[in-house]
Amino acid sequence: MIQQHLTRILGMLALTAGILTSCAIENDIPYPIIEASIESMTVEGQRGADQNTFTAATINKSARTVTLYVNDGVDISRLQILSLKTTAGAELVVDDPNVCEDYSKFPTSGFASLDSIPLSSNTHVDFSQPVTFTLRTYQDYQWKVTVNQIIQRDIEIDGMTDYVIDTNTRSVIIYVDPETDRTNLNVKKLNLGGEYGRVSPDPTLQKDYSKPSTFNVSCSWEEYSYEWTVYVYPDSGESSSSSTEAFAMTTRATVNGKIQSGKTPVVEYRKESETSWITVPSANVNVSSNTFSATLTGLSASTTYKYRINVDGSIGSEQSFTTATATPLENGSFDEWSSEAAANGTLWQPWSTSSFWDTGNRGATTIADSNSVPTSETCNGSGKAASLETKWVVMKLASGNIFTGSYVRTDGTNGVLSFGREFKSFPSKLRINYKYTSATIDKIGEDALEYLKGRPDSCHIYIALADWNQPLEIRTRPSERQLFDKNDSHVIAYAEYISGNSDSQYQQKDLVLNYRYTNRTPKYILIVASASKYGDYFTGGVGSKLLVDNFELIYD
Repeated sequence: MIQQHLTRILGMLALTAGILTSCAIENDIPYPIIEASIESMTVEGQRGADQNTFTAATINKSARTVTLYVNDGVDISRLQILSLKTTAGAELVVDDPNVCEDYSKFPTSGFASLDSIPLSSNTHVDFSQPVTFTLRTYQDYQWKVTVNQIIQRDIEIDGMTDYVIDTNTRSVIIYVDPETDRTNLNVKKLNLGGEYGRVSPDPTLQKDYSKPSTFNVSCSWEEYSYEWTVYVYPDSGESSSSSTEAFAMTTRATVNGKIQSGKTPVVEYRKESETSWITVPSANVNVSSNTFSATLTGLSASTTYKYRINVDGSIGSEQSFTTATATPLENGSFDEWSSEAAANGTLWQPWSTSSFWDTGNRGATTIADSNSVPTSETCNGSGKAASLETKWVVMKLASGNIFTGSYVRTDGTNGVLSFGREFKSFPSKLRINYKYTSATIDKIGEDALEYLKGRPDSCHIYIALADWNQPLEIRTRPSERQLFDKNDSHVIAYAEYISGNSDSQYQQKDLVLNYRYTNRTPKYILIVASASKYGDYFTGGVGSKLLVDNFELIYD
């Protein structure tokens, strides 16, 4: 019987071979679409666009652009790239070989650091103009990288009220208080060549600026110097208190303005409904040259305040701002759940009527049961908590998780998620209650994470406030993976907790948000909790379990 079955199979194979040899074979199978992108990039001298800006590169994946800022201590005509992470497996090509210092030694794939490429490599590139890189998979994807150099020209002179720099004519006009003696001017700083540049003769040794003064100026990378002219004029329209602007958060506000150099402002504020003024402590007032910044703390949410600036007893006009609302976290108790029958088991969902949180259960239940479920094992003995367990689901690891956002669709055995919910407030911390059981990492995904095998698994809980234009799309398919990047320039504030320890009982911890920008308002809040830190890479320990309960946003 077995022999007859084998004979029948061999006959079918022979017939198939005959058909193939008698027909012209056409390769009309389309190549898979694997979109390649630049995930992160760093260069020497990298900085933010201003003092309140995070230094990470701004990456726009839809436009395929990267924007970076560097200080004035580097030569952008031969700027060294320190790291250039790309989609795994993508070939890296510089479109114009002439921009490379040594094109033959430029890496042909992304690299995490200079230590990860041969010592003979040369990553110096001329970024005087935007540079185009092509990332090649089955298709070509062109990315434009733009490097902007900030030349930090600082001017600090006693009595200065304002100044104007014209780089085209290489001239500077400085305004000082009318009572300032321009023949005996105290110049503390006149860095016309930038922070790392050179100015000759030393402008701080010159006192008489009653007439135009000339200096030879060069930036740090320049071999030759250029002549600059400095004009100092009395400012007849100067008032003792400057115009200001305020940026209000929920429990704090920042007031910025200009002031006569050498003066110290006294910043006062009060609730609109009250009459007594409160003085901002001097430690919270930062003066630099003719600008100042004051931080007001301990404010009440959703409240209008008045503030004013006092300089040498002269009080400026009253201005106002209103603090943001202290928005609570929706269903942070994890008490609300609903369920429905699924192809395999029960689909548990962390909401009763409207969704704010979601899990990967919709993907898991296509081939197994939910692994993020409600539990009565809570931190206070009442309500529900979320039990997130890492399981082996037929063919790959599935880490129990919960996040603010929604599960969009299943792509094969991978998920497409929408990260973030609309949010416009400024919490100071996220208070969490959790209990973790760590299993040994015994499953490794398709990525090179073999070094993790045998180590204790770790849970990962994080919060991010971001100003994306829309929720962040997450894709876990390795060939087109797109994950959350905590260094994304759209992330305004961030905090995280990682632990590989097993807990015998619930623990409470505050995740204190680090605000990278103090002048931008969030559009989305993202909170993620996962039983396995590397679950996005299908790596973790089967049996790891994270219980989370009573998450709360704190405003202080």
